[in-house]
Amino acid sequence: IVKWWNDFTDEFSRNFIAKSQWKYLTDGLLITLSITGLSAIIGVIIGFVVAIIRCTYQTTGKLKILDSVFSVYLTIMRGTPVMVQLLIIYFVFLLPAGVDKFPAAVLCFGLNSGAYVAEIARSGIMSIDRGQMEAGRSLGMTRGQAMRKVIFPQAVRYILPAIGNEFIALLKETSVAGY
Repeated sequence: IVKWWNDFTDEFSRNFIAKSQWKYLTDGLLITLSITGLSAIIGVIIGFVVAIIRCTYQTTGKLKILDSVFSVYLTIMRGTPVMVQLLIIYFVFLLPAGVDKFPAAVLCFGLNSGAYVAEIARSGIMSIDRGQMEAGRSLGMTRGQAMRKVIFPQAVRYILPAIGNEFIALLKETSVAGY
């Protein structure tokens, strides 16, 4: 045990303490957290917009063209590996435009996360009984007011745990950006 401990401390010192090797780890951690945080913000914004439009189409039949566009977006983003998305977004679209790697990674992971957040939010909203909307409308609320004051507060309890899981998955996926 003593030999193992001495070998461990020597390796630890050589790899992390000598020559300030630990700075590479902290720099990588900061980049990972930055990509994750910015991508999460983009993903939540895109996800809720897509979810609201898809729910509107499913309940009222309005916004059919936008629903079709977003359905294709969801199919592509959820059906292809994130590595392929990252390569296509960076090398095909953003590198010729002169965009750096960091914004490309944030955009790619934000679009990917947005697709998953959209389905999480849509399922949370659609899980609320239709009678809740009717109750809000019978009180004189517009459709938007009923969504904001009646449906969303109830849907949050279904959405939050899954969104937390999505953020954890996003944090793990950002390791692909190093490639």
